[in-house]
Amino acid sequence: MALRFSPDNEARFQALLARYPDRRAALIPTLVLANREFGYLSREAMEYVASRLELPESYVLNTATFYTLLRKHPVGRFHIQVCMNVSCYLRGADHLADHLKRVLGIGFGEVTPDGLFSLEGVQCLASCGTAPVIQVNDDYHEDMTVEKVDCLLESLRRQASQADGARPGTGGVP
Repeated sequence: MALRFSPDNEARFQALLARYPDRRAALIPTLVLANREFGYLSREAMEYVASRLELPESYVLNTATFYTLLRKHPVGRFHIQVCMNVSCYLRGADHLADHLKRVLGIGFGEVTPDGLFSLEGVQCLASCGTAPVIQVNDDYHEDMTVEKVDCLLESLRRQASQADGARPGTGGVP
């Protein structure tokens, strides 16, 4: 089945085209829209964006792979990014990353079997003064320790469990 924007996102896409008459200028907002619509930017999603914007696929692929905020692989309900840049590394980010890998049973770029967590090492979350930093989806968690990581994971599991309780039959999968 070929990818398509939902009716709501098609309307958003049309608004982007009206706002950015030069289709190259609409590329990043369209990639963000596709990322939200499809969950990540698969090769098929990038080809779809290229065709909709009438841009070369290589141009879209090069742009999409440059920006880390655009996901190129499936992620869990809670996408955990560990800053591994110098400031965070010097304050123990490597230990936090190792702990997360051990506790979750996954490595960077992987998703837990239940689809709840994914893990990624990133180069800079721009919070050097509060290192080490972890980002979960859109939320920052600063001055992290192993103990704080454990509390955070438990809180996220509780949050997922409560949300799933309101949606019968989800079985823990988003």
